[in-house]
Amino acid sequence: IALLIFRDLPDDPAVEWDPQLLATLVLKHIEAKNINLVVTFDAGGVSGHANHISLYTAVRYNVCKLLWVPPWAGCRVLVLESVNLCRKYISFLDVLISCLLPRDALFILTEEETEQAKRAMKCHRSQLLWFRQLYLLFSRYLVVNSLRLL
Repeated sequence: IALLIFRDLPDDPAVEWDPQLLATLVLKHIEAKNINLVVTFDAGGVSGHANHISLYTAVRYNVCKLLWVPPWAGCRVLVLESVNLCRKYISFLDVLISCLLPRDALFILTEEETEQAKRAMKCHRSQLLWFRQLYLLFSRYLVVNSLRLL
C-alpha cells in the first residue's frame, strides 16, 4: 500500500492529488490515532502548492463526517491562513498585523521554537532550494501562524 501512496501522491507543487484517495487516507489516520484536531492548509495552500490545496480539499470534503459521524464525531479542523506575498515575507513584523485581524487561533513562536523549525527544515536538504533559503530568513510562518476553524 505504501508504494501505491507514493505513486499516487507525489511530492510535487504542480500535481493535484486525488481528493477521494486523500480523504480516505486522512480519515483512516484520524480513526487509527483517535485524533480530535486536524490542522491543514487553506484553499490557497499558503503558496499555491497543489499538494497543499489537495489536502485542504480532501479535509473539507470530509468536514461533515469529522464533526458529526462516529467515530470521528467532535474532530475539529483548523486551516492555516494564506497571506499575501508582502505579509508572507515580513517575518516577525507580521505579528502586529496578525494580532489586529480576525482569526480563530493565533500561534506566535518563541525564538527557540523558530530556531527549532529552521533546524527541522534544514534536515530536508532536497527541499532547500534557493527560495526556501529566503523563506528561512524572512517567512512569517516561522514566527506567526493564524488559523481559522473550518
